[in-house]
Amino acid sequence: MGTITDRGRGRATALRAARTAAALALLATGALTLGAGGPRGGQEAGAPAQVPLAAEQDQAEQSGQAEPCDLYRSVPPSTVDGAAVQAIKARRSLVVGIDLNSYRWGSRNPNTGQLEGFDIDLARAIGTAVMGDPEKVVFKAVPTADRIKYIKEGRVDIIVRTMSITCERLEEIAFSRPYFTTSQRVLVPRTSPARSLDEALNGTTACAATGSTALVELKTRPLKQVVPVENNLDCLVLMQLGKVDATMTDDGLAAGQAAQDQTVKVLDGEVRPGVMGVAMLKNSTDLTARVNQVLNDYYANGGWRRAYDSWLKPYLLDDADRHWPTPR
Repeated sequence: MGTITDRGRGRATALRAARTAAALALLATGALTLGAGGPRGGQEAGAPAQVPLAAEQDQAEQSGQAEPCDLYRSVPPSTVDGAAVQAIKARRSLVVGIDLNSYRWGSRNPNTGQLEGFDIDLARAIGTAVMGDPEKVVFKAVPTADRIKYIKEGRVDIIVRTMSITCERLEEIAFSRPYFTTSQRVLVPRTSPARSLDEALNGTTACAATGSTALVELKTRPLKQVVPVENNLDCLVLMQLGKVDATMTDDGLAAGQAAQDQTVKVLDGEVRPGVMGVAMLKNSTDLTARVNQVLNDYYANGGWRRAYDSWLKPYLLDDADRHWPTPR
């Protein structure tokens, strides 16, 4: 269903041993280095909320705003094709930015070669609804750090990639209504003495993806070193190699990584509750409206719940309704 172009960016999920071997090779050749700036991988491989979310409140205070922005606000859903959707249909392809590095969210099955995960199912539902033909959906791997860049440069039409809606990002791009609630969690090796998030982030070396909410949080912590990387999977590899003590990421991604690698665990404690949305250009309001309609339909027809039960329920171990963002 659809095609994929990644131009070398992103790594397909593979066995832990294979990833570790690859990372060792990169370290040996210098393609992956550790320095003052942290490791760097190779090249392309609704209604207003009544109670502000912690993450948006923090950002509002930092920017001097009197009130936080509304992370739930988006354009009303619609099935009308405006200029943006018409242009996409004339081009005969909807380009969707995705992740290839996040187990249970967006990755390539090493046994079947097929793309799979919660976000992949959602991306296919959106693409099929907008284009009317799944073969007209093109998937492109997008690094965490370059998500906004890809949108603003027109390299993708939408991004469905565990992307948190923040006040800062809303200044640059548009988001759909939220489709998943999240918070930041910490992963550590099972041999780590840390028993909580706070213990793991005290005087240690911690890793997070560049451009992520997790990286913002880490910079407020009493850490020995903050290590930014291009993609979340790089943090897992560095932790396997003993180069970092902890990884911070969204709770869903943390659960996926713990399921992927039995040598790591998710600690108690969470911070910065937030919501994820589908990202696109600010002036593509008709496309945003179409995506919002698809999201409403996807939840109403049970698609969202089926995807949750299939990909996330075994690892998040909590009520699915907790993760569907209902405007408050």
